[in-house]
Amino acid sequence: MNFTHTSAGDLLKGFADKRISAVDAARACIAAYERCEPQVKAWVCFDAERLLAQARVTDLCLARGEPLRTLEGVPVGVKDIFNTADFPTQMGSPLWDGFTPGNDARAVFHLRRAGAVVPGKTVTAEFAVHTLGKTINPWAPAHTPGTSSSGSAVAVAMGVVPVALGTQTAGSIVRPASFTGTWGMKPSFGLVPRTGMLKTTDSLDSVGFFCGHAADLRPVLDAMRVHGRDYPLSHAALSDSARQSAPTARPWRVAFVKPHVWRHAPDYATAAIEAWVHKLAADARFEVVTPELPADLAEAHQVHATIYNRALAYYFKEEHKKAELVSPVMNALIEAGQRISPQSYEAALDRQVQLARQMDAFARGVDVIVTLSTAGEAPLRHVEEAPDSALIWTLTQLSAISAPVFVSPRGLPFGLQLVARRYNDPLLLAFVDEAVQRGHLPATSFETPYDKVVPATSAAAPAAVASATAA
Repeated sequence: MNFTHTSAGDLLKGFADKRISAVDAARACIAAYERCEPQVKAWVCFDAERLLAQARVTDLCLARGEPLRTLEGVPVGVKDIFNTADFPTQMGSPLWDGFTPGNDARAVFHLRRAGAVVPGKTVTAEFAVHTLGKTINPWAPAHTPGTSSSGSAVAVAMGVVPVALGTQTAGSIVRPASFTGTWGMKPSFGLVPRTGMLKTTDSLDSVGFFCGHAADLRPVLDAMRVHGRDYPLSHAALSDSARQSAPTARPWRVAFVKPHVWRHAPDYATAAIEAWVHKLAADARFEVVTPELPADLAEAHQVHATIYNRALAYYFKEEHKKAELVSPVMNALIEAGQRISPQSYEAALDRQVQLARQMDAFARGVDVIVTLSTAGEAPLRHVEEAPDSALIWTLTQLSAISAPVFVSPRGLPFGLQLVARRYNDPLLLAFVDEAVQRGHLPATSFETPYDKVVPATSAAAPAAVASATAA
């Protein structure tokens, strides 16, 4: 069993047919971990015996005839900023080495309630900010695996787990997904609860996930998100069948946009997405339009920086007192935040609300927005990532998915970003389903090697990627 070829849905079918057991799935997870972890270093901690014990409980429940839950027996990696009752939560910082919260974050609780089993914690950047951890990009060791959710992205890319938790405050799901060739979803802001996890920025932190198969996006989101009338705004939107159903009497209306950061994308990246859009437009099920984004979005990165840095200065003031144990990057951000006045912070929050309203009005006129996930391939580890649009959709609290579609001339993956109106997550997933069915999106992530890390100079372009860029 190989999770690059076996989805969470495939596991459930195997359990139902009694072709495989939860212990089989756990052993496949352990075997993949043992093969690739020495090279890619995606995990902070991994407990094979604990995983097998969870799987045996699952098998006993199934043997008693208990019904299959949404993620029954599915191994899920947990980014090391979420509380876990059975593992430490250390947040990528020596200041929190060995910290054991003794409870599960709400998102982890929801996953376990859906039947998931947790083998361990994945590597995060220090406090989920910018300083990279030990994780290696499996496509090119000298290049970054992305920002703070890189351990989860690589764990999925290497087939150790079919699903892993991530978070995004700027681009920390979209970027690692783009750079490692996996599916990554940042749901609408607030749709997945943040209780029991590291907080960095109140109006930006979003919980999401990575998976290896497009078909797993919907069940994982449904397992993690809030449900019911206690959440009136999301409940009203998600229960509106007219709002969430795929169009039948007309084609999908798809907006191809070029945000203000477009100039940072190299020619190979812009040519790749333009070719993809051209192919999509040739399909009668899709109408492609090219509207201009609201001009005010050019302020997005500055507004984000004001909110982000001021919040970091507030939430990490105690850690900053031990600056010798905090990275230079984190110290610099905290110090920058200390120079931001309360009035400037409040003005930036007001501006965020205004920009979110503008984007809600824009997104209401289309079904899906498409653009690049990142400027292109992963840069070298020591090179700052070029500005991209992932931050814009985080700031305006929209739903976003990075799909593994493109490859650079060097042979490294980069993603197509799909965006929808806030709380139109089911509609966005319906678009993914149809686009996969019609051959415009891949059903699976790119397959990375298990037994060796591919050097940047010799990484081969997957056939699915080559065809996408040539279209």
